[in-house]
Amino acid sequence: MGEIPRTEDRRSPIRRLGRTVEPIHTVAYYSPEIYGFNDDGFKGWWHAYFAYRSAPMGTVSAPAVTAVFYNFAPRMVERAMPTCWDIMAPDAVRARQLELTTAAMLRALGDYPHPDDISGAAAALRSFADQLPIGARPLYAAWASEPWPGGGTAGHASTASGDGGGDVMDLWHGCTLLREFRFDGHNIALAAGDLDPVECHVMMTTGGHGNGATIQKIRGWNAQEWEAACQRLIDRGWITPDGEQTPEGNAARRAVERDTDRLSSAAADALTVDEFETLLTRLERITAYLVETGIVAGVWPPPHVTVAA
Repeated sequence: MGEIPRTEDRRSPIRRLGRTVEPIHTVAYYSPEIYGFNDDGFKGWWHAYFAYRSAPMGTVSAPAVTAVFYNFAPRMVERAMPTCWDIMAPDAVRARQLELTTAAMLRALGDYPHPDDISGAAAALRSFADQLPIGARPLYAAWASEPWPGGGTAGHASTASGDGGGDVMDLWHGCTLLREFRFDGHNIALAAGDLDPVECHVMMTTGGHGNGATIQKIRGWNAQEWEAACQRLIDRGWITPDGEQTPEGNAARRAVERDTDRLSSAAADALTVDEFETLLTRLERITAYLVETGIVAGVWPPPHVTVAA
């Protein structure tokens, strides 16, 4: 998913949740600790990424991951799947990811000045984040079946201490659950909105997020596939030949955003209004700290992968 679009609903509670869980979730992606997978035999960042993000689903195939992740070119997935399982089985990948992510999260939040935000947010997340509807949400369902890494359960604090991560890792896991819940819903909305895995990226870039050169690099589409998607959207009347969204295209993109929010609303409905606002406030402070300290960029695509248009 990456970006949370700028719309008139930007301050709605469910949109705020999407913006706050994303940076916490991506600490595991962009911290230097994740390169520890290379020491285990993985051939670069992407090879490990497809393995650890899909590992809760088991020994899945490249076509399955392409379908569930929705927006990657099949050839990009095929470079990682299924050879990643020859290096590590899914359970071993998960254990290694937790080890590396624990180190990253403890480094990132070790000096965070409001520790009650971490424990309070972790407790709130444990109360509902793994209990949301799983229908048509394969990635969320797989992640929701994983145990809380800090040792906590609904209504009970994490038991881990010291370098075990405890509430810090339950915070990360809960944000990951909500991120993947929204991600699955977003893919449902894209498909229902008649946007295929390339077209959705064209609409994103014409809406002001990233550029074609960057997206092709990090999603695996080639120039011919990108241009073909642009032409389909021109023919549909959603973008102009100059690469601007038309009013019809903008309306279609906004409809996808509204549907994504609607399909994510169970997360907001799981708590009372006051409980949800307290959770959002805590997550927003944590996210602001991660951006201010440079742990995450706070924008997508992040600058380190951006290439000139």
